[in-house]
Amino acid sequence: MTWLLLIGDGLFWLFHTALIFFNLFGWIPRRTRRLNLVSLGATLFSWLIMGFSYGIGYCICTDWHFQIRAALGLHDNADSYLQLLVRRIGLDPPLYVLNNTAGVCMLVAISASVFFNVRDFRQGKGLRHG
Repeated sequence: MTWLLLIGDGLFWLFHTALIFFNLFGWIPRRTRRLNLVSLGATLFSWLIMGFSYGIGYCICTDWHFQIRAALGLHDNADSYLQLLVRRIGLDPPLYVLNNTAGVCMLVAISASVFFNVRDFRQGKGLRHG
């Protein structure tokens, strides 16, 4: 059973980090713009709508990952995945800095994604790839 938890932990490190990068930069390639908009919407849904019950900024991926890590006996004393991630690379900025940075980056990514998706749709490029 422990090996399944270790695999789950590793997969969450890969998936969650890739999801963050996709949310930030997935609007750049035209072929991923619509999926990026959906992904950003799902992230906002977790942060805000689910956040009404669990706390604003709630992330279901973080919750699941932390549950796996707790089952492995790993208690990281981190309030967010981003905090855990930057600690893993040797940094430890205050949580408010990470939260504010995440919020600003999310606003920039949403703005860019909406702008380019609307532009592509108006130019007739939103209905085909390429």
